[in-house]
Amino acid sequence: MTQFNWSDPPSQIAFPVAKAGYPFIFASAFATAVFALLGVGFLAVLGLFTTGFICYFFRDPDRLVPTGEGLVVSPADGKVINVEPVDQTPFFEGGCIRISVFMSIFNVHVNRVPHEGTIRQVTYHPGKFFSANLDKASTDNEHNALLLESPAGKQVGFVQIAGLIARRIICAVQPGDVLKRGHRFGMICFGSRLDIYLPPETDVRVTVGDKVQAGSSILGKW
Repeated sequence: MTQFNWSDPPSQIAFPVAKAGYPFIFASAFATAVFALLGVGFLAVLGLFTTGFICYFFRDPDRLVPTGEGLVVSPADGKVINVEPVDQTPFFEGGCIRISVFMSIFNVHVNRVPHEGTIRQVTYHPGKFFSANLDKASTDNEHNALLLESPAGKQVGFVQIAGLIARRIICAVQPGDVLKRGHRFGMICFGSRLDIYLPPETDVRVTVGDKVQAGSSILGKW
């Protein structure tokens, strides 16, 4: 039976929101208040709904993280759109397994570390903004690539990929940081994708079409 623990201390508020969302929430709430004071009812109601949706988009729920040797969890909420072996990657000598998770605007967009270990590399690549569910998004879109080395010497690559609407990738870690499995490390605003590169001997536990949650859903085990 899988055991779980907290990677981060649980929040003390009922509806935790990612700090990156505060400017958007405050701006929308301010505009709503202005419309209400001016008596522009339609715009005030529209602003109220917009503020509510922005709060919903930037929600940052606590997650219980599975414990166990060699477990790799999803770094993102969303739908698995690709599971395949690849011959070459930016992270490994030789082949590996790539798993892609697509996030719609209705998913939680806070990203979490797939395995405990040390961040060895963080590389930002400017690029285009194709729809994140397309194959070419992995290489052509703006993305931020991280390489993690586990305590056992295994390497895991995970890449934050901007999408058609997304225009901001947030990454709060840097090389040398030692992180727990399921620890928050960043987010992508307004729809995007995460690619995860795992060693070829990984026992994959998901298939295309599966819905996964960041920090909680097990992608594989070595």
